Amino acid sequence: MTLLASVVSCSRVRLFACFLRLGSQQASPLQLHTGASLAAKSYYEVLVLGGGSGGISMAARMKRKVGAENVAIVEPSETHFYQPIWTLVGAGAKPLSSSGRPTANVIPSGVEWIKARVVDLNPDKNCIHTDDDKKISYKYLIIALGIQLDYEKIKGLPEGFAHPKIGSNYSVRTVEKTWKALQDFKEGNAIFTFPNTPVKCAGAPQKIMYLSEAYFRKTGKRPKANIIFNTSLGAIFGVKKYADALQKIIQERALTVNYKQNLIEVRADKQEAVFENLDKPGETQVISYEMLHVTPPMSPPDVLKTSPVADAAGWVDVDKDTLQHKRYPNVFGIGGLYQPADIKDRCRRSCPVRNT
Repeated sequence: MTLLASVVSCSRVRLFACFLRLGSQQASPLQLHTGASLAAKSYYEVLVLGGGSGGISMAARMKRKVGAENVAIVEPSETHFYQPIWTLVGAGAKPLSSSGRPTANVIPSGVEWIKARVVDLNPDKNCIHTDDDKKISYKYLIIALGIQLDYEKIKGLPEGFAHPKIGSNYSVRTVEKTWKALQDFKEGNAIFTFPNTPVKCAGAPQKIMYLSEAYFRKTGKRPKANIIFNTSLGAIFGVKKYADALQKIIQERALTVNYKQNLIEVRADKQEAVFENLDKPGETQVISYEMLHVTPPMSPPDVLKTSPVADAAGWVDVDKDTLQHKRYPNVFGIGGLYQPADIKDRCRRSCPVRNT
């Protein structure tokens, strides 16, 4: 995971360098797709879509470059969550409250917080529209909308989370259910999944498995726990160096890993998970569980899928080295996304949160 963090950091440095170069040039309207300035509160030099860690970080940097009054963040949520902590919340090591802060407290001072949801992007006119029927124009646009969780693409979810024994560290609504399922575990199968889509934080589906195994050992439940990692991938991790190290841990801790197994249905009332064999489409296997941790399928946010900034697959079409849009030079995308090797070709041209 250190390597991934380094890649993300380097990409953001390159993105910032692009801003510095653009800002120091006398660019033509064609180069920047820049329209006329509008009245205050409807035009910003830098408009950031998304108030997650990436959006907040870039807003703070741009504040130092162009002045706080010229930067705005569009974010509808009242609460800002630092999601990496949720793995520890699901394992019982941290309370959920430790992951959240009021959004107003994390917006860089002086930067405008536009509390609304983006519903339309119009990069040809350098503007976006929000769900409160406002039009906001920009000189530069930074897209930091994250990645969408698609629990509903698994039959039986999200309604299945109303039952016990099932949780997911990827949602604020379900992360505490993971810890409850761990505490209530008695004996049987503890299943952890990895979907057949790009995901954010590729290590998280495995980290909760390792933490759960440690908890079972600590509480004396390990001999009665059959720990299973069902992944849609053909390898435990996309980078061989780390895959080799993880294989040693898997063997030492007697974990079961099944490859090319994709979760397609949860029968929560029966405590059954249904997996499709990706090597033999249509062939399924039903496994009963005493505990199930679901990593959901993920996709670009709906607002981006059909927007002009998207490529054919729905991801924001940026250059992978500079994070600058290929057709709109004043549009950038930031974040961190893991793309498994066997599906990377489908999504290689980038996404709303792409750096790898």
